Amino acid sequence: QVQLVESGGGSVQAGGSLRLSCAASGSIFRINAIGWYRQAPGKQRESVASLTSSGRTNYADSVKGRFTISRDNGANTVYLQMSSLKSEDTGAYYCNLASWDAYGVLRNYWGQGTQVTVSS
Repeated sequence: QVQLVESGGGSVQAGGSLRLSCAASGSIFRINAIGWYRQAPGKQRESVASLTSSGRTNYADSVKGRFTISRDNGANTVYLQMSSLKSEDTGAYYCNLASWDAYGVLRNYWGQGTQVTVSS
């Protein structure tokens, strides 16, 4: 089993910054990609940022230049540094891990989510 534990959410004023953390543990065989999604009330969950095992990053257009995803390989932890936050960044943020298991099956894991609220 794989567990993802997020932390770092909270309330901040527009223009402020937050850093989210996601610690992965358990039977992680080989990571394909790890990233962050968010879901605003009444909206579908959307990808915010991702980081592949080769180090390639991908960002949603709405957060480019403001958010940075990074990873501490030794600690199996991924971070999302969020700056210049806007009210539209408000939502529940979920950590996602896509990892190959020992049988070659690509599995998808989710954290429990952490709330980010940006007030204008």
